[in-house]
Amino acid sequence: MSERILITGAAGTLASLMRPRLAKPGRTLRLVDIVRPDDPGPNEEVVVASVTDAAAMAEAMRDVSAVIHLGGHSQEASWEAMLDVNMHGTYVVLEAARVAGVNRVVLATSNHAVGFHPRVREVPDYAFPRPDTFYGVSKVTMEALGSLYHDSFGMDIIAVRIGSCFAKPKDIRMMAHWLSPDDGAQLFEVCMSTPSPGFRVVWGVSDNTRRWLALDEARALGFEPQDDSEKFAAELIAKEGEPDLTKPPHNMIGGRWRVAAADPEGATPRVDRK
Repeated sequence: MSERILITGAAGTLASLMRPRLAKPGRTLRLVDIVRPDDPGPNEEVVVASVTDAAAMAEAMRDVSAVIHLGGHSQEASWEAMLDVNMHGTYVVLEAARVAGVNRVVLATSNHAVGFHPRVREVPDYAFPRPDTFYGVSKVTMEALGSLYHDSFGMDIIAVRIGSCFAKPKDIRMMAHWLSPDDGAQLFEVCMSTPSPGFRVVWGVSDNTRRWLALDEARALGFEPQDDSEKFAAELIAKEGEPDLTKPPHNMIGGRWRVAAADPEGATPRVDRK
């Protein structure tokens, strides 16, 4: 039986890692972004459009089985940018899915939705929102919209609070909340296939030796992470030394991000990456 998966933000780093891992016989990936993704394959369809374009998103939902919503700004920006793309864009995607009868949506949220919580031994999946930036607020809004669309319309929606997903962790801090690309693809598969999950919030993280994000909800869905960032430890410790977990950026869930409004230039460089 064939299926079509819609991926928003398909030209981004995370989608680029997921595309080859989510490809399989009988599956078409419909790729949506404001720029054309690199090297689309024979089982990939490209839609160049913004997630804020309601007409384009309605058309993109035709014959879709599930949505993986990765689209939006992936780092801190102005309030206006977050409101338009990350928040309104998520509403547009969910509304287009609802109207088209697409019942399964996976939302890529972030540790920055709860970034101002102090780091503890194991942060629960449903840690109360405590965003550290406008970006974090946009992810809290994404989760709230997912909850609303489940409760109002019965859609199955899973919000994945991704720590960071790259080929390998970029620094020692990232070793704690790294999600390997292979584990990421497995988690997305589980989120798309678990029968009747309702609305869930799950941490997207590998089973790292230094992990401090819970895996309870993801494992309840059937996720069994295979990777551990500790294999990169020697290289990163030689470069940075062992971290002091009582000091920034290691003592808070979100690290050391700043709200864009506090930056006189209106741009906010980030220390940690999603």
